[in-house]
Amino acid sequence: MSRIEISDRALKMTVPLIIVGGGAAGLTAALSAKADGVDPLVLERDAVPHGSTALSAGLVPAAGTRWQKAAAVADTPEMFAADILRKAHDEPERGLVRLVTETIGPTLEWLADTHDLPFSLVEGFRYPGHSELRMHGLPSRSGEELIDRLRTAAEKTGIDILAEARAEVLIFGTDGRARGVVLSRPDGSREEIGCDALVLACNGYGGNPALVAEHIPEMRDALYFGHPGNQGDAILWGEELGAATRHLGGHQGHGSVAHPAGILITWATVMEGGFQVNLQGERFSNEAHGYSEQAASVLAQPGGVAWTVFDARIAGIAGQFEDFRTAERMNAVIEADDMQELAGKMQVDPAALMSTLEAVEAAKADGGIDGFGRDFTGVAKLVSPYRAVKVTGALFHTQGGLVVDHEARVLRHDGFAIANLFAAGGAACGVSGSKPSGYLSGNGLLTAVALGYVSGRSVARLLKADTSLAPT
Repeated sequence: MSRIEISDRALKMTVPLIIVGGGAAGLTAALSAKADGVDPLVLERDAVPHGSTALSAGLVPAAGTRWQKAAAVADTPEMFAADILRKAHDEPERGLVRLVTETIGPTLEWLADTHDLPFSLVEGFRYPGHSELRMHGLPSRSGEELIDRLRTAAEKTGIDILAEARAEVLIFGTDGRARGVVLSRPDGSREEIGCDALVLACNGYGGNPALVAEHIPEMRDALYFGHPGNQGDAILWGEELGAATRHLGGHQGHGSVAHPAGILITWATVMEGGFQVNLQGERFSNEAHGYSEQAASVLAQPGGVAWTVFDARIAGIAGQFEDFRTAERMNAVIEADDMQELAGKMQVDPAALMSTLEAVEAAKADGGIDGFGRDFTGVAKLVSPYRAVKVTGALFHTQGGLVVDHEARVLRHDGFAIANLFAAGGAACGVSGSKPSGYLSGNGLLTAVALGYVSGRSVARLLKADTSLAPT
């Protein structure tokens, strides 16, 4: 059980930095701290670092990168920040938005140059809400590859990762500083490790049904597509410490998880001209408003499912993602030469599906906004052969969390920082605001990688400035 222990007792073993969580945020923090001369210890509850990062598409948005410039994409951190604030209805803290949008590009280039992560720009389609092409991914376009390469980089640089080690108790001194962690092992044994600084990179609370019901009641019955270890430890610890939290209802949903296969289907299937229908073969929303808010729209349909309808051209674009190729191999994506055949395989009313297709194509031909508010201007027509995949809505991860400053230090309710406690990734409040509609594609990995990098550098500055804590 997550709790805080206040104690000044001596701890037998002490390391300069403990990082709780071995996902993208934790491993980036570790690499960043190591580069500045601090030896971190990463605590990972699983046998191998995996977490929410591995379950994602592994795409990180960034502006002004060399990969964009090579593709003649004119983009800036300021443009990126404007897109974030627009999507999140100006709710996020502007200083945090500026920090992550200015940090993420140089961080990706540093990971590429120093740790051999071969990022490239995702071309061919633009994600909802982004004014430019700015998604960056590794060759497989998968989170599995991202976490594997980060772990490999950590191992090559001599970073210690203590696996199957769940942090349960944080030890704080009477002076308010983090002093260590009590961790548990699968065999029931417990260990204490002291530290000079502590980074919480243990994601949000999506795996905690009670917290989901409290903060996101509309998603209480949704499929949870995140890591079960996301139990809200950081929030629970923070609340006990008097730390400030913000936007706890903010979250990323996704209206396109193959059912029942449980595979993420890229939203390119929609944004490139596809659409979604319910089991009656009828559209029910503006699919282009964003995949996060679409989760609740899909879940509101009969059976909590929908069909995404697209064509072979779009399938070719989606095929650059390993998840989509897996869905094809599992026969989750059905194919047909005409709508009549497709409706039969989908088991929906052929007349209703054909009527829906005709209305969509008429909106495309007219280049206008349809009755749901979707703008079809410039969107390509669907042509035979057709494709479809049954999907459901899911909760991916929460976006609210601990409030941090420009150094990723955790702030108390009074606005003052807890001197040696930092948060990154899902443990920290992100830049998506309080609603699912505020989630801009990639916001999760944006704050994971950017705040991970910032927290590692900040720890190094702290330990170098405080000679009583600096490693020898």
